[in-house]
Amino acid sequence: MSDHQPARPPNADTAPSSRRDFLHQAAGLTAGIAALAPAAQAGGRPPASASSLPTIRLGPHEVTRLIVGGNPIYGHSHHNKLFSQHLTDWHTPERVVELLKRCEQCGINTWQNSYAERTLSDLDRYREAGGTMHWLCLGKPDWDRHPEHIDDAAKRRPIGISPHGALNERLHREKKYDVLTDLLKRIRDQGVLVGLSAHDPRLIETAEEKGWDIDYYMTCLYYLTRPKEESRQILGENLPLGEIYLPSDPPRMFRAIQATSKPCLAYKILAAGRRIGSPAEVRRCFEEAFAGIKPTDAVIVGMYQQFGDQVAEDAALVREVAGTGGR
Repeated sequence: MSDHQPARPPNADTAPSSRRDFLHQAAGLTAGIAALAPAAQAGGRPPASASSLPTIRLGPHEVTRLIVGGNPIYGHSHHNKLFSQHLTDWHTPERVVELLKRCEQCGINTWQNSYAERTLSDLDRYREAGGTMHWLCLGKPDWDRHPEHIDDAAKRRPIGISPHGALNERLHREKKYDVLTDLLKRIRDQGVLVGLSAHDPRLIETAEEKGWDIDYYMTCLYYLTRPKEESRQILGENLPLGEIYLPSDPPRMFRAIQATSKPCLAYKILAAGRRIGSPAEVRRCFEEAFAGIKPTDAVIVGMYQQFGDQVAEDAALVREVAGTGGR
């Protein structure tokens, strides 16, 4: 792994220093490996290899243990509105297709993103360009009011659909289990795999205890939807500004992952870009993630190509950390 800094954007020397600083900071914040860009420095990308990414089974499907996520593409930075806007502006439809084609070249065969007009448009464009990756759909937090969106999402042929974790946990706290299980049944009736996304390990424990009809879990390593009352019990009244990422959260989720026999797709393994200060730190995050999940599980990682070839770097890490064989 190289310690080179990210490649600089075009015309960086003539841009105002504040914008140049912002772009470099953005590279360090994004949920990926922006610090690793040896190929970009050299004016080209490293050779791609579509072979030997380890896989798991999701129902009848072979899914690579590295799945590309959609948050950087669609401006969900988990930092601030300026960075989110930068991500949205940079990811033109053409660049999204380029990103996904690069994923194919590096052996990644599955894409996960949220249901929205823009994501569906990009999915259609990618497929029209010959793209063949599996698609996993994550719902929106309002699907309890718009369950018909499940039917619309299913028309795009995802291999699986999951209601959004924030919605699932709100219904869990309100004990509205009938609403949640009705959503899961509606997904099942569409003939696709049923997922359940969770930030709170207790939701997974509840699903297991109640025997809900679920094929896979999406498991966030950080409990980002924790109510403020619970955060105050842990941290006191003087809470930090913004989202709270507690180092004690991943071990709790890993225990929930290990306790279920169902496949789990772990996400936020880099704490939404908060743990990418060096190549060594990135490597530790991947090592910790694969040590904490089961051999039948995978990770979802957002990748952002402006400052380097994160796709190739992430794929290389997974080949090394998770092994080169199949399931």
